[in-house]
Parts: sequence; C-alpha cells; structure tokens
Amino acid sequence: MVKIRLRRMGGKKVPYYRVVVADSHFSRDGRFIEEIGTYDPLANPAVVKIDMERAKYWIANGAQPTDTVRGLLKKVEA
Repeated sequence: MVKIRLRRMGGKKVPYYRVVVADSHFSRDGRFIEEIGTYDPLANPAVVKIDMERAKYWIANGAQPTDTVRGLLKKVEA
C-alpha cells in the first residue's frame, strides 16, 4: 500500500519534515517514491509547502495520506 507521510529530517530536538509518497512496508525515514513537500513545525507560524497537484495525483491513484498529512493538506488547501 502506498502512503503519503512525513519523513523526519533535522537534528535532535530540531525536527524538520519532508512530505513523501512511500510504500508502507519501508521504514519511516527509508526509501520513498517521490518527495512532494516540506513541513517546518518550529517556525512561527509553522511553514507547510506541498505540491497539491502531485498530492491529488497520488490520492487519485490510491495513495492514503496519514492523519497528520491529511491535516496538513487541509491547511494548504484553505
């Protein structure tokens, strides 16, 4: 199953995430198919950049966003 999820980057106590399309069998920070955006929770306000065209493409082709990514997609659309 293909999922749209967060991939943790950055250092200890300095999280930075990439929004990626990945097979659910691979580890959180492991192999992925495509990177479609970024999320910086430490910025005030949090910075979310997602390529909505690619996200819609993957969702139309069966990719399931995680709960966190679903919330980020709603923020970007609004």
